[in-house]
Amino acid sequence: MRAVIQRVKESSVSVDGKVIGRIGPGLLVLLGVSRGDREADADYLAEKSVNLRIFEDDKGKMNRSLLDTGGAMLVVSQFTLLGDCRKGRRPSFVDAAAPEQAQELYTHFIQKSSEAGVPVQTGRFQAMMEVSLINDGPVTLVLESR
Repeated sequence: MRAVIQRVKESSVSVDGKVIGRIGPGLLVLLGVSRGDREADADYLAEKSVNLRIFEDDKGKMNRSLLDTGGAMLVVSQFTLLGDCRKGRRPSFVDAAAPEQAQELYTHFIQKSSEAGVPVQTGRFQAMMEVSLINDGPVTLVLESR
């Protein structure tokens, strides 16, 4: 499982021109599920994401987590994170999980993040989405469960 996490001042996701998820300060999480991923992978990434100390404290040091700041999370499924571009000119997506498994683990990640006390908004699984964000920093990290 792979997540691209961006610290944002605000972010939103739209489908067919309608905003379906919007947050203020917090994290935008682009989430890709690999073949072979399990609930333990989603648990690990959810716990890591909500506790990652990437928000500034009163001294300007990255010392605070999403839980510490009371920020929100916008989670958007993105199987293209599993694209392998090493050969040829077209990405291969053979490492991406089947849609049924991916949706199950995407939903599990959202549930675990929410259970940790984070307000969570989402995109729509398998939809064409438009994601808007204002990066804060910018701070962008890639997390992997393996």
